[in-house]
Amino acid sequence: MAEAAHSIVDTANLIPEIIANIDGIRQLRRDIHAHPELCFEEVRTAELVATKLTEWGIPIHRGLGKTGVVGIIKAGSSERAIGLRADMDALPMHEQNRFGHASRHPGKMHGCGHDGHTAMLLAAAQYLAAHRDFDGTVYLIFQPAEEGGGGADEMIKDGLFELFPMQAVYGMHNWPGLAAGQFAVSPGPVMASLNTFRIVVRGKGCHAAMPHLGLDPVPVAAQIIMALQTILTRSANPLDSGLLSVTILRAGEATNIIADNCELAGTVRTFSKELSALIEQRMREIVQHTCLAHGMACDVEFTRSYPATVNHEQPVAVARQVMAGIVGDQQVLTQQTTMGAEDFAFMLQAIPGCYCFIGNGADSGDHRSAGHGEGPCTLHNTSYDFNDDILPIGATYWVRLVEQCLAVRIG
Repeated sequence: MAEAAHSIVDTANLIPEIIANIDGIRQLRRDIHAHPELCFEEVRTAELVATKLTEWGIPIHRGLGKTGVVGIIKAGSSERAIGLRADMDALPMHEQNRFGHASRHPGKMHGCGHDGHTAMLLAAAQYLAAHRDFDGTVYLIFQPAEEGGGGADEMIKDGLFELFPMQAVYGMHNWPGLAAGQFAVSPGPVMASLNTFRIVVRGKGCHAAMPHLGLDPVPVAAQIIMALQTILTRSANPLDSGLLSVTILRAGEATNIIADNCELAGTVRTFSKELSALIEQRMREIVQHTCLAHGMACDVEFTRSYPATVNHEQPVAVARQVMAGIVGDQQVLTQQTTMGAEDFAFMLQAIPGCYCFIGNGADSGDHRSAGHGEGPCTLHNTSYDFNDDILPIGATYWVRLVEQCLAVRIG
């Protein structure tokens, strides 16, 4: 278990059997970390998950969302059911860490801790299968393709909630900057929607020494970039949180040629459908009229990828009570909203549920093994590594949550 310097949790509140088995779970986590797989490619990871669940006597269903795995643990006679979700995919990043379990596949890395999420749910599954101190059904949802692939939505489209009816679904993500032994959870919006846009300004190329013979799209694109920033400052209610960033600008191939076209692309994040719709409307108006004023045409694409992640009050209340019983009420913090996006949002749109953060420790990454990279231990950083000290904390939370939601009824 974690040294005192790395965790503020009282180990007396953790499940002893989970602590006793944690070395094996840690090995699984590091094995997954060493063999990262990108979205919808999680064949090896899914096989490892399926093998362990089967070994523990847990029936499985495979193939939802291509590589998804669902484990089914039943106890008692109640028809009540809940789902616990962990994501399995890695990121297209080149890992800078050099410790023993660093990625063996260049350009692929578990830089967001999905290896740890999978391991925590496996640890809980092992205990729940052995004890079954609840009345109902637990669905263990091992989901592919959270990192941009919308794996949650794909599992839903493949019939997740029809095949496995449940009253609530719960998700959890590690959070660097929160101490190991802390949780954060709140009702309402906690993560933003993910929207992307692509704009093409269509000019007319010519020799750069004779700009009057063409239509230069670059200065028009520059005007558009600046004008887009007025959407949030002048068109949107200043009390509504939103973000609009142009992250890609492409034009031209030579210094003496004015390009035919200039492409802009970027991201829009909001916590409401209404603000996303307003931004799209104003974006189209600004782009079209700016191009028209300069005698140019344009293309505008606005894609809604992930909705906002919005927690439901009752599941949050249950989760908070369970967390407080493990780490103490003072260590269950208010969940700070973030402009990051999460495809668990699709599940929360379908049924009630709760998405929480579990502390991964300080950004300095004191928990990392010797040989880590020079960067901070933050999500999507090439020097990140999941904190194995929190494996029993997260696994205990999953087990106690099941026992609370599916409590055995007396009489």
